[in-house]
Amino acid sequence: MGDIGTYYGLLRRVHEILRPQRYLEIGVHRGHSLALVRPGTHTVGVDPEPMVEDPPDNAVIVPAASDDFFASPELFGLLGGPVDLAFVDGLHLYEQALRDVANVERHSSPDGVILIHDCLPIDAETSTREQTSMIWSGDVWKVVVALRRHRQDLTVTTVDVEPTGLAIVSGLDPDNTVLFDRHTEIVDELHDLAFEDLQAAGRSTMLNVVRADWRTVKPLLTNSRDESP
Repeated sequence: MGDIGTYYGLLRRVHEILRPQRYLEIGVHRGHSLALVRPGTHTVGVDPEPMVEDPPDNAVIVPAASDDFFASPELFGLLGGPVDLAFVDGLHLYEQALRDVANVERHSSPDGVILIHDCLPIDAETSTREQTSMIWSGDVWKVVVALRRHRQDLTVTTVDVEPTGLAIVSGLDPDNTVLFDRHTEIVDELHDLAFEDLQAAGRSTMLNVVRADWRTVKPLLTNSRDESP
């Protein structure tokens, strides 16, 4: 089914395995990841400035900020039901990505899966809060730290795929309000956490990193329908 050494490769494999009925993508940019969606999947992509020239026939592109999308019943209604798979790749700031994850979970099916891009930073330069390099992951990695600290009921694993990792979140609970109720507290707690702290603690330990091996990754997709190795 193809290599999963890159985040595109892993995203493609997840679509092939889960075959989600409804897929939500936060941050579509030029639509490269949207192109991986299967024809039978109802897809909604959200981006304040989308640059998708030829979206898939089964995709609706919503030109809006993610907060506005979730706040609008009319816009969110475009999905037509609970989210089975979501890919969070919007603003590269942890507080916004955490809010996106919280909003997605609230509208997900219980066996849904959330993928979060840019959770395995390369170095201090590419993980700053302002983009100063071609590859830029921002400080999205802090979302994994937040989830592992404050939502231990979730399964949160970071897969070491090029270039900056992809986190898989499963075991979702749409009724859990911790990320909403404690959002400000969690954001404040992680404010001063720096790349150097991540290095000192160990990326594998703090972010629960696994290598890009399908035998390791597949069990993380709890509603997998494929029995192949």
